[in-house]
Amino acid sequence: MSGTSLDGVDGVLADFTSPNPLIAATSLDFPPALRSQLLQLCRSGPNEVERIAAVEPELTRLYAQVVLDLLASAALNSSAIAAIGCHGQTIRHLPEQGFSLQIGNPSLLAELTGIPVVADFRRRDLAAGGEGAPLVPAFHRAYFSSPEENRMVVNIGGMANISCLPSAGTVTGFDTGPGNILMDAWCEQHRGTAYDDRGLWAASGTVDQRLLKSLLADDYFLRSPPKSTGRERFNRDWLEQHLSHHPGLACQDVQATLLELSARSISDAIARWGVADADCFLCGGGAYNDTLLARLQALMPERTVVTTTDLGIEPRWVEGATFSWLALQHLKGMPGNLEAVTRARGGRILGGLYPA
Repeated sequence: MSGTSLDGVDGVLADFTSPNPLIAATSLDFPPALRSQLLQLCRSGPNEVERIAAVEPELTRLYAQVVLDLLASAALNSSAIAAIGCHGQTIRHLPEQGFSLQIGNPSLLAELTGIPVVADFRRRDLAAGGEGAPLVPAFHRAYFSSPEENRMVVNIGGMANISCLPSAGTVTGFDTGPGNILMDAWCEQHRGTAYDDRGLWAASGTVDQRLLKSLLADDYFLRSPPKSTGRERFNRDWLEQHLSHHPGLACQDVQATLLELSARSISDAIARWGVADADCFLCGGGAYNDTLLARLQALMPERTVVTTTDLGIEPRWVEGATFSWLALQHLKGMPGNLEAVTRARGGRILGGLYPA
């Protein structure tokens, strides 16, 4: 799994016949040049087809290295693995135009690893009239729901999304807006680091209420779900447009405001469309941002805010586990989407199979 944050590739080795499915997990950072090329592909530019063709082999070899590292750590060979679930790298997500594009070469990945690959998960949901995202709520329902209590799972990656898991009834979920993406971009621009470790830089600043009000005025935040979004909407240009009306802000105050934007957009969405009497379980990279976690708890004092570690899977591995599970769903001929989440016309078997 490599997500919108573009920080690297996460991989998990899972056995879904076990109540504790994760056998091994690992990650590899993107080489700086590869990350730069992928970032450039996230916006329109010249010769995009040629640039995709040039970058896909390196990206796929990185995926293959993660797979081989997992096999080595578990002392297994490729014949022990039913399939690889490969999400690919999203470079466009425009459901309102009917498409979402993830790159990566599943044929090459199968060739390099000797393992069948299930890939291209989102387009079948889009073909059925859905948003193509988020797909994680189906896995959250399978592994994190409880017949005894309502729960909310908050996945904070580049974008943030929530899964509403009632003890009985329909599971819903949607993207709430930016998670880490704006904080990471601002941190990289002004401090030269990929992210704000534990949110300490944000904690040193003061939220600018005028800027926060301007950011929260984006109509995405009030749009009713189902809905999904991405880097196409919430990006550095979007931020700079707002900052142009609020000149002279200290860099740490902007970072504090961006963290508050993520916290408020998540908590506001839960208040409007979430499940009542439900604790919140955080996953994704944002679950390691102590300042963000503290703000979410402060904004939702009626709920306990913890991480998915309490449910048996560490936050950083939940999304990788999701796409392993979606690959298994494909092999079993079972749906991987939820129509109440994506607005698709029904459950669909997601992805295509690339034999070894």
